[in-house]
Amino acid sequence: MTDAQETAADTALRTTGGGPPDADVPANGLPTPLLVPREGVPPVVATEDALAEVIAAFAAGRGPVAVDAERASGYRYGQRAYLVQLRREGAGTALIDPVGCPDLSGLGAALDGVEWILHAATQDLPCLREIGMVPSSLFDTELAGRLAGFPRVGLGAMVESVLGYALEKGHSAVDWSTRPLPEPWLRYAALDVELLVDLRDALEKELDRQGKLEWAHQEFDAIASAPPAPPRKDPWRRTSGMHKVRRRRQMAVVQELWTARDAVAQRRDVSPGKVLSDAAIVEAALAVPVNVQALAALPGFGHRMGRRQLEQWQAAVDRARALPDARLPQPGAAAAGPPPPRAWADKDPAAAARLSAARASVSALAEQLNLPQENLITPDTVRRVCWEPPADGDVAAALRGHGARPWQVELVTPLLVTALQATA
Repeated sequence: MTDAQETAADTALRTTGGGPPDADVPANGLPTPLLVPREGVPPVVATEDALAEVIAAFAAGRGPVAVDAERASGYRYGQRAYLVQLRREGAGTALIDPVGCPDLSGLGAALDGVEWILHAATQDLPCLREIGMVPSSLFDTELAGRLAGFPRVGLGAMVESVLGYALEKGHSAVDWSTRPLPEPWLRYAALDVELLVDLRDALEKELDRQGKLEWAHQEFDAIASAPPAPPRKDPWRRTSGMHKVRRRRQMAVVQELWTARDAVAQRRDVSPGKVLSDAAIVEAALAVPVNVQALAALPGFGHRMGRRQLEQWQAAVDRARALPDARLPQPGAAAAGPPPPRAWADKDPAAAARLSAARASVSALAEQLNLPQENLITPDTVRRVCWEPPADGDVAAALRGHGARPWQVELVTPLLVTALQATA
């Protein structure tokens, strides 16, 4: 049992609403079901007046703030937030509807300088940024769990193993754009931030015990300061099953169908997969149908699809069929950086030897430190340094250039220097 688990087992939780009495902790060691927030489920904030009250309350609160967001992935177009949950000592829990209150920049400003606690922060930060909420500092409980060596780092698993409570997780994949939101969903959402402060405190102690707290702070700072991801180039190339599409004319069909589908999905505000599946797009690309009848015979374009829809998709196919050869998409450009490792032995045996030695050393150190290899250093960074070692021999500078944090540079540089020298 870790120090964090011992702390949770031996003492009452330091929740913002006050820890439960010791009598509530079961003697059999099984997790205690957490079914209702301590102050109950708060009303959903959906008006500017109610939002102003929340902003004032959270600005006057104390300590870090727990933050979470719910999206409607698989139901709606894009990744916008449909519910934002917050909890802070002195302010309690708030559930905010970004549909009724689309601009939360005032709340973000009120929390400027306050540490935000999120679980898997990189998943929620883009949708929070869209509504004006950007943390200046954060603590990511999922990443903290990875660095501390926990085998399961989902929120439910972490709360259970560290704090001894069981969260109900049955509503994680529901359509959060539903209005009004059912009370059980709201209860689930409120519970998601109920114990984040306690989880953060316990993980901080555990990371400090392991000598990894400074590593965690560097990781959190990197997440908080990272710029928004740029738009993907040629997103249609990521269509599932694209590896089956070999010819340029077929690629053009994928591109036209993907673009047409995206426009429809955006206009209707539904997930693109609900408009037309990736599998159907690939089937049409492989067949390049010459008319609606041929299209209707393909999987994904069956009898349930109306004539008007079929004509819409056939029009996209026809646009691809009419493109002159000079305007057909080129095969996917080689990704920047080294080739796939499986090709190294043929292309550059010395580089393959460097990579093998580096991987073995990184794996051994990660196991020794009890953390995932990809958190010690990203596999892509190792590949890049091994494929093209720095001409001046400055491995540390090369690692920094690829975004490695100072703690990673300190630990990994000697490993890579040895791997490069041993296979020179």
